[in-house]
Amino acid sequence: MITGGEGNAKGLSEWGMQGMKINIRDNKSKKIKEPFSKQGPLGFLRNANIKQQLYTIYVLAILVPITLIGSFLLLNTSRLLMNYHRDLLESDNLRVKTILFEITTQLYNLSEEIAFDIIVQDILSQSGMPKSEQISVIDRNPVLENYVYTHSEIEEIMVYTDNPNVVEYKQYYYADDAIEETDWYQKALQTASVFWTEMESVDRYQNSYWNLCLVRKIPMVQSDYHAVLVIRLSDNYLKTRVNSAEYQTYISADRGRVFYSSDKKASGGPQIVEIDYEDKYFQYTGDQMIDDRNCFVQVSTLSLYQSDTKLYISTWSESSYESIQRIIYICAAIIIVALVIPGVVVYSYTQFFTGRVLTLRHVMHQVSNEEYDYKQMVQGKDELSEAFADLEIMVQKIKAKDAEVYETRLMEKELINEQQKMEFKMLASQINPHFLYNTLETIRMKAFTAGDKEVATAIKLLGKSMRYVLENTGTNFTTLDKELEHVRIYMEIQKLRFGEKFNYFIEIDEDIRVNHCEVLPLLLQPIVENAIVHGMEQVQEGGAIRISVAQDEKDNLQITVEDNGSGMDEETLEQLRKRLRETAVKRVSSIGLCNINQRINLCYGEEYGLQIDSTPAKGTRITVKIPKKLDDV
Repeated sequence: MITGGEGNAKGLSEWGMQGMKINIRDNKSKKIKEPFSKQGPLGFLRNANIKQQLYTIYVLAILVPITLIGSFLLLNTSRLLMNYHRDLLESDNLRVKTILFEITTQLYNLSEEIAFDIIVQDILSQSGMPKSEQISVIDRNPVLENYVYTHSEIEEIMVYTDNPNVVEYKQYYYADDAIEETDWYQKALQTASVFWTEMESVDRYQNSYWNLCLVRKIPMVQSDYHAVLVIRLSDNYLKTRVNSAEYQTYISADRGRVFYSSDKKASGGPQIVEIDYEDKYFQYTGDQMIDDRNCFVQVSTLSLYQSDTKLYISTWSESSYESIQRIIYICAAIIIVALVIPGVVVYSYTQFFTGRVLTLRHVMHQVSNEEYDYKQMVQGKDELSEAFADLEIMVQKIKAKDAEVYETRLMEKELINEQQKMEFKMLASQINPHFLYNTLETIRMKAFTAGDKEVATAIKLLGKSMRYVLENTGTNFTTLDKELEHVRIYMEIQKLRFGEKFNYFIEIDEDIRVNHCEVLPLLLQPIVENAIVHGMEQVQEGGAIRISVAQDEKDNLQITVEDNGSGMDEETLEQLRKRLRETAVKRVSSIGLCNINQRINLCYGEEYGLQIDSTPAKGTRITVKIPKKLDDV
């Protein structure tokens, strides 16, 4: 446009110099319009002023395209987000199905072993053995008790029999009239296959909850009596495996109640959606109003192994729609900003450019009047060159910045490649935990078969300890009862090594529910190890390690590990306390204690940590002070 203006200025200048030769009446002559085809696609803009041209270009080049493209992107983004969240929901539902199939299949295999166990058959077939002798047999052969102890997914094993000669002891119960009238007992007597059903239980706090139970008839070949096996799946174990921070889950069996739900209040209630029980492979994916909120819902059917029972798994997300709406609103705001900002820029530039055109017209008018002394007024052109020069400088700076960004990205790529190489090396060096557990179990069974129960017990304890360490490596928190159980297993292993050199005691206040208290994983074992290695070093026998769990007046947890070993003098104790206060680990000894203290400081704050007290020839006491943090159970 500036070039055109210059051309017009030149034309006006020529007209000013040759004005005497041109008839004035020619100024009133009509302009000859060129055909539209010769004017180009935007030829109609020639009849509009510059403001109208710029505003028209803004509408055609910015407003209309961004509105159309933005609308398409909003619709497409909404569709992609909906599909994405549905895929995530289906993935989580499949995860829950896989977990349930794995657990129920394992319990079915255990029920096969129990149902045909010779010891169980002998106990259930008793006719004349005194009850005291039966109790002695059960205590000597704790088959069912061992299954409960070794399988964390089992909450309880119960065997009901109508044989009045069988003693009611531990897992064995007499099927009285109330039991015989239950639907599950009658169904078990009438069918030889395994089935699953939900059963209500009451904990020690009188809170009711529901469990999924395996029910099957135990074949009594040489007896006229009947027996029914019930294996109750642990609700806490199922919650640990199934729970998700983002998704809610309801699980029910056949036409029964919900035996598992992310919300405890829903246990024992109906499913979240209506289920067509006549459809063997019922599945539903869609929207559902839950607590006045629109949610994505995925319902699927799981046929259990060697059973006609079906589980119905409902999974939904309460925040998916809100997340989608939030993203759509952000995208819409971006589109509006993309329209408003260019509009403001176009308006400002139009005002600025129109002013310059008026200046140019004034110069052209001076030239037409043969006023050539216009150099100072035409300096606007020089300012454009300076602006162009500034633009060149800016472009050079942008290129320099782009070069720096490119180099930075190359460095990031190199770092990512190095990190991937390190991760591949780490993955290559890792031991498959399942292979390790299976190998230890194989060695333990061989030792047990060979009659070396002490070695079998040691391998079993070692397997549990390694499982805890591997499962909690990289995790943020674990429960206090699991941490104490890990410490107990560690001290049992040490007792196998040292014999009667020391004993240990674990004392817990009644007000503390250790299964609800969260602590850092692998927190206590290094302290206990320190007590055994250093405290019991010069003790030959009669050593004692006492672990006490209490809470102070500020409701903080205080875990004390105390030994009656050799202790430390004041100078050694003060040096150890000083090392605990150091921020960097520069020492060879006591790294475990310093690491624990630093972990506690980083997680909870400087007011928490370790306190060490010791008296020579009397022992050492280490107190761990952390806040009493409860989990969401």
